[in-house]
Amino acid sequence: MADVSATPNGRLAGTSVPIHPDLAARWSPRAFDPDAAIAADQLTALLEAARWAASWGHRQPVRFVVGRRGDETFVTLTGLLKRGNSYAHAASALILVCADQGEDERTAVYAAVDAGAAIAQLTVEAVSRGLIAHPMAGFDVDGVRAAFGVPEGVRPLAVIAVGTLGDYSTADPAIVERDSRPRERRPLEQIAFGGRWGIPLG
Repeated sequence: MADVSATPNGRLAGTSVPIHPDLAARWSPRAFDPDAAIAADQLTALLEAARWAASWGHRQPVRFVVGRRGDETFVTLTGLLKRGNSYAHAASALILVCADQGEDERTAVYAAVDAGAAIAQLTVEAVSRGLIAHPMAGFDVDGVRAAFGVPEGVRPLAVIAVGTLGDYSTADPAIVERDSRPRERRPLEQIAFGGRWGIPLG
């Protein structure tokens, strides 16, 4: 079994050239410290980072429902997670990310793009503050709509678990196994093209 580092910085992304250290250090651990709390200013900073993400047409369609461990919102969100995401019950906060889809297909598409940008900035801000963040798709969308009064036309897209990295020596073996897997991405020549589709950059 590969060892899982005690800190998120121990699993840096392998890149062909150096990138920003917080980007290289960003990954999605599942082992949260159940005793760690997140300070209000830390949580606010994550939301500010998300708020200042790029927004197509300046629509700013992304909305958040935020729960801190122990409050009613957090309890409700944990109850709506799929079983495979039960590790998030130990997180310090859960953030539901929604997007106002607007009036047509075009605004709906770019609302999702904006939400992705917001999630990316939030997770990197978390790394910069010594926190971890794990975005999740596995939750009861209809349950979220009902529980939080999400309006028609606003789409719940993800729940982000935020907190402090836990101790892998006491973590569920299934979490240790999953988080020990090598960090991998497709090589650049398979995803970045020059001139025509499929032709690698020169």
